[in-house]
Amino acid sequence: MSTANPKSLGNRVGSVQCDNTTLHLLKANDFVAKAIRERLKDVCVINVCSSPGSGKTTLMQETGKRLAQDLNISILVGDPETERDAIRMREAGINALQIVTGGMCHIEAQMILQALDHIELEGVDLLFIENVGNLLCPSAFDLGEDYRVTLLASTEGDDKPKKYPRMFLTSELMLVSKADLLPYVPFSVEAVTKDAHEVNPNLEVMTISTLNGDGIDEWCNWLKEKVKLKKASALQED
Repeated sequence: MSTANPKSLGNRVGSVQCDNTTLHLLKANDFVAKAIRERLKDVCVINVCSSPGSGKTTLMQETGKRLAQDLNISILVGDPETERDAIRMREAGINALQIVTGGMCHIEAQMILQALDHIELEGVDLLFIENVGNLLCPSAFDLGEDYRVTLLASTEGDDKPKKYPRMFLTSELMLVSKADLLPYVPFSVEAVTKDAHEVNPNLEVMTISTLNGDGIDEWCNWLKEKVKLKKASALQED
């Protein structure tokens, strides 16, 4: 499958149906997202989404450390305020730029396009976009990514795919994070996987823990495969 056309992209475009008339509420955002894809033809872009506190930043730190010898990684970090997460990335040796949304609950494509002028992209294989912690608003905004990955922490409860279906519908991968806590919390991986697949039958599911390392190798291998596919796609277009 070519990464130029992610399988969830059709569901991600910002529009609603009303009496057989399509209202393109996010048409401008979608236009900018297309420009981002054109600009990053040979860079694999991963949009990482979740609720606050699911472990996105810790996962990005661990991923950067593990893949440092294999891939050149940069990260755009979105938060309503502060530069704390980007500082954490840099302390881990990862090239990072903070996008401060000023209270907005999501990142929009225009923010990404502007940020690309301020982050080093020469030789970058993999660009992460760590989205603002929110399972609702970010699901509506295409950021020019190749893949959307949604974290769902074991501490959040296993009912989220049906409560926030668009996020899981528009994702390629769901990571059940903080798996080391599964013996201690009322969370069923089987139940959450079942609900997620009823929303999106094509959704891949992995269970991970950055604390004890469970599933992190599988996650890193998934990323390396997606980077390989993106580069192959770019060569075919050339």
